[in-house]
Amino acid sequence: MSPKRREARRIPSGGPSELLIELRALGSPANLAGLTRYGISTENAYGVPDTAIRPIARRLGRDHALALELWDTRIREARVLAISVADPALMTSREMDQWAVQIHSWDICDGCAVHLFRKSPLAWKKAWTWSRRKPEFVRRLGFAMFATLAVHDKAAPDQQFVDVLDFIQKNAANGAKKYEIKGVNWALRQIGKRNPRLLRKAIAVSRRLAESDDAGARWIGKDALRELLGRSTYSG
Repeated sequence: MSPKRREARRIPSGGPSELLIELRALGSPANLAGLTRYGISTENAYGVPDTAIRPIARRLGRDHALALELWDTRIREARVLAISVADPALMTSREMDQWAVQIHSWDICDGCAVHLFRKSPLAWKKAWTWSRRKPEFVRRLGFAMFATLAVHDKAAPDQQFVDVLDFIQKNAANGAKKYEIKGVNWALRQIGKRNPRLLRKAIAVSRRLAESDDAGARWIGKDALRELLGRSTYSG
């Protein structure tokens, strides 16, 4: 283990095996069924609500080496915990890409974007890279990054988001799968809510998508317009 990784493990954790035992004890068939109702993959899940995982994450604090071990278990709840204890400042480009291609459920995808990856110095670079990839959840992750950066990156200039809107208009929707479509829609709505200038641009893009021959693009545009038009008197 490198000195950098040794420095990351400052807080005794008991190790991933002990944490898996703790997580398993918090699960239940009822919670597992609840995850399924929300479209969350339960192939490797204990059925633990995220509200029960958060206190464990607070107890552990940042522990990047532990986060990598937890992620490698492939257990859903361990990955939720890994997202919370991983250190975005220590996460390498390779680690981010490895996690991205191993995501197979929308909740883990969005959790990585909102709680971890958007805090990385590589956030914008990865958002653009992943949004151009073909795997459904990798591509969704890219657009989830755009959505959460629109909320949290207060210093980003408007032009960065204009570029994203142009990308969405030209080629983000055509032939996209279910979770990609929802990711694109999320990014479009969040960018439009950033400020009046971007709202006008997002509405214009939404109108064009709503008139598309592609069913996915039409859904993205029409759904976004329902929310964005309620925030503006802009008529297009």
